[in-house]
Amino acid sequence: MDWALLFSAVNIIALIGWVLLAFTPRGPLVHSIVLFLGAGLLCLIYVAGLASITTSDGGLNLSDFGSIEGIRSLFAADAGIVIGWTHYLAFDLFVGQWIAKEADQRGFSRLVQLPILLFTLMAGPLGLLVWLIVRGRRPVRRG
Repeated sequence: MDWALLFSAVNIIALIGWVLLAFTPRGPLVHSIVLFLGAGLLCLIYVAGLASITTSDGGLNLSDFGSIEGIRSLFAADAGIVIGWTHYLAFDLFVGQWIAKEADQRGFSRLVQLPILLFTLMAGPLGLLVWLIVRGRRPVRRG
């Protein structure tokens, strides 16, 4: 497998999803595209990549996830880096989509949303934490 090409492809898929979230009018179609053709496709690529290394020579062992040395060995190869990166991209995009949808429902302006989405893109848990603090007790708008 050409891991460098796959790395470029997953970055492009994620970037398209983030651009849609940040700069287009959001509605059911945009959210579906981001969810299924963005995060969902990244999940599918992740599973295929993971399957490719579990069936290859030496394979992947669940005990690899139980130690720093095991994780280091997974990320020592291009395959591990691309699969791990795809994992981050899929989850961060999913969380970003959830934040954007909820922020719209709660009436937050795009000016408030954009930095939170940027934090989520660049450092997923930081963006999620900021969103959880900002959203506070602001209720969902009705009507």
